[in-house]
Amino acid sequence: MNCQHCQSVLPDLLLDPGASSNTAARAHLASCAACNEEFKSLEATFALLDTWRVPEPSPYFDQKLAVRLREEQSLAPAGWFERLKSRFLFNTGRQLRPALAGGTFADLATFSHPHPETSATVQDLQILDKNDQALETMDKLLQDDGPADDSSATLPSS
Repeated sequence: MNCQHCQSVLPDLLLDPGASSNTAARAHLASCAACNEEFKSLEATFALLDTWRVPEPSPYFDQKLAVRLREEQSLAPAGWFERLKSRFLFNTGRQLRPALAGGTFADLATFSHPHPETSATVQDLQILDKNDQALETMDKLLQDDGPADDSSATLPSS
């Protein structure tokens, strides 16, 4: 077995050390110091990951998120100066290509007042909120759907 093949088998060796397909890899690890060192490093990484615990979320996470979403929705759209400033600050260089080809960099057509765009995250959360409200309404309707008068529910006699 060569080192490259052994490197690709190391995760399997860690996850299922007793498998019969790992005998060749174990033999290679006994003879190759570099692969053995890589295996020890992966074992240490897995051991460290096993000790990691997921942090508990804040008890008021949902309420705080809802407040922040409402604040973002109520903000006025950025003016042309803020858009121009962000274009210069966060530019990847792709917007300068039309200027080099004879186009205009300022792109004056976008200075009209566009409709405020909400981010995809805000839209997704709004959809989830509407779905949650619809499910709650359906649950209430289903709970109220029970028979109000038991006398009308008599079985016919045969």
